Amino acid sequence: MLVLCSDMAHATNYVVGGRDGWSTNASSWSGKVFKTGDKLLFVYDATKHNVVVVDQGGYNSCSAPAGSKTYQTGHDYIQLLKGLSYFISSFPGDCQAGTKFSCTAL
Repeated sequence: MLVLCSDMAHATNYVVGGRDGWSTNASSWSGKVFKTGDKLLFVYDATKHNVVVVDQGGYNSCSAPAGSKTYQTGHDYIQLLKGLSYFISSFPGDCQAGTKFSCTAL
């Protein structure tokens, strides 16, 4: 139990896309490695973007399968689970323009 609490206490928050936030340059963050439990903060204009959790197929094809978890507040925290994670914006043309991001949590 102490090990679990210790890992969570060292979790870090990251703003996806850095200063530019969740936008068409977010794909430049792809491939980054984080720790399990780290939180990603997606900051964006909710009238122009959203954040959809997808699998690798959805990421590669820029499509969100029915039932995909969608965030749309413009200020969304997502805690990383161990393994690969994929995120896209499902607004028309967004993902194709680079509003997508994949990462690994160890």
